Amino acid sequence: DYRQLRVFQDAHQLVKHVYATTRNFPDSERFGLTSQIQRAAVSVPSNIVEGCGRTSTREYMRFLEIAYSSSCELRYQLLLARELELTEVPKFLEDLAEQVSKQLGRLLQSLGEAS
Repeated sequence: DYRQLRVFQDAHQLVKHVYATTRNFPDSERFGLTSQIQRAAVSVPSNIVEGCGRTSTREYMRFLEIAYSSSCELRYQLLLARELELTEVPKFLEDLAEQVSKQLGRLLQSLGEAS
């Protein structure tokens, strides 16, 4: 059950915090960085969930790799938003994004060693 995975729980919280933060972005970014950040954030838990629905470890890992890639993309986008001063990007949000990336990396590593 994906809901029992700590990485899913943290990724789900990450999405909620991303949406709260991007609400404060300028309207001019609605179809730009705001949309990109939101899509990358939602992609992380969505791919964890989709991977859990797959029947093989190999397929599961493929979706976790996509989730990992999206978490890396999100980390860059949050950095960019902070440096462009679009709004105050809370440090805990960047830390949570990094934590989720690391969790996914460790999960992928453990599944790779098990197969």
